[in-house]
Amino acid sequence: MMETSYKGTNKMIIGIVFGVLTFWLFAQALLNVVPSVQKDLGVSLGTVNIAISLTSLFSGLFIVAFGGLADIVGRKKMANIGFVLSIIGSLCLVFANGAVLLIIGRILTGFSGAAIMPSTIALMKAYFEGADRQRALSFWSIGSWGGTGIASFLGGAIASSLGWRWIFIISIIVAILGMLLLKATPESKQESEGGFKFDYTGLVIFIITMCALNVFINFGPTLGWTSLTSIVLIIITIIGLIVFIKVENSKKIVLIDFAVFKNKAYTGATISNFLLNATAGAIVVANTYVQVGRGMSSFQAGLLSLGYLVAVLVMIRVGEKILQKVGAKLPMIWGTIITTIGVALMGLTFLPGVGYIISEFIGFTLFGLGLGFYATPSTDTSVSNAPSDKVGQAAGVYKMASSLGGAFGVAISAATYGAIAASGNLASAGAIGMVVNVIFGIIAILSVIFLVPGDAGKTATAPKKSKANSHRPITE
Repeated sequence: MMETSYKGTNKMIIGIVFGVLTFWLFAQALLNVVPSVQKDLGVSLGTVNIAISLTSLFSGLFIVAFGGLADIVGRKKMANIGFVLSIIGSLCLVFANGAVLLIIGRILTGFSGAAIMPSTIALMKAYFEGADRQRALSFWSIGSWGGTGIASFLGGAIASSLGWRWIFIISIIVAILGMLLLKATPESKQESEGGFKFDYTGLVIFIITMCALNVFINFGPTLGWTSLTSIVLIIITIIGLIVFIKVENSKKIVLIDFAVFKNKAYTGATISNFLLNATAGAIVVANTYVQVGRGMSSFQAGLLSLGYLVAVLVMIRVGEKILQKVGAKLPMIWGTIITTIGVALMGLTFLPGVGYIISEFIGFTLFGLGLGFYATPSTDTSVSNAPSDKVGQAAGVYKMASSLGGAFGVAISAATYGAIAASGNLASAGAIGMVVNVIFGIIAILSVIFLVPGDAGKTATAPKKSKANSHRPITE
């Protein structure tokens, strides 16, 4: 039954943030403990890198499907399914003694993120309005963007003191607490008639297409970019995208409703979100370069990102306040510009000794500062412009942009770094790896400038809607 009078609480917000943290903090903390995992499990570096990418890939592949499913079967129910999958996936990692449980655990964690992210955004839209919703979403952003900031430092700290498995033991505890905090929240779902219908054909085509692209990016350097296998993978990707778009536009029940992209504000928020998440590749390049090229430990590398952590956590709430005063477009532009400048500073690998450490620290800090400006205005723009009967699916597409942006950004950056590092010039590898991420940032800036309208997000001073109309979309 559709929700009518329940008003969201702080307890509900904390429970949702805990759910978001299981993906963006604990799952992503594996990025900075690769050497520890490799040594402990006795697996190859390639196996660990594949395990890392699988979580974001599977999250991105299924997040839209799970978002649409959440609208129908219940957003709270889907969030709880995500919590359970997170616990099981973490247990696999805690007890892993080789590649099998490591891979299974990372895949389950990806499914968990796909279930939790769109369903919790939909719950926030259902039970919060206006400035209250913007506040709730700012805490959601602290869990996601802030969690990413904490992950690099936390992963190194835990691995150095307790061992990397404790990352996932703590994640299990957080997941259980999140479920308990959400227990009092009533169910929320779309009014529907008839049996459950789902676009299985679209999902299969989408999975094949994205997996082909991911394999091409990750293994292109090994296979050879112009090898027969690489060419076949690119052909599959291109044909898959064409077929997917045609299939989705010809059916009523679809995996991705392209009609949501008719709204320019939603499109601008989603594209820029994809590109800024792609700059996560900068973190991988930076951590790899300072450990391999500058001889730092994982903990020392994590310390360089402390500025990122502090800046993103502080600025997310500031971004919320700026959103309420001037709308979404300006803070989104400021955020993308500052983030891009931060990435550029992280790429000054020609600087010697302390000079580079200072540049890296300032770059990480600006990186977090920009993302903090951007996070809440972008999320609110996407949610506010989503039809309320499809908010789960629209939120799924928006967060798919996050997961796939991160997966492909990391893959492209790592492939670029690896290809150049093979020649022995690590400084050039680090610099050019960062140039890739600067390009992502510049395109993100342009997408906000040309697609997001100047009045987007200016809802704080608007009169509150009546409960009778509280589930109508703000913009369609």
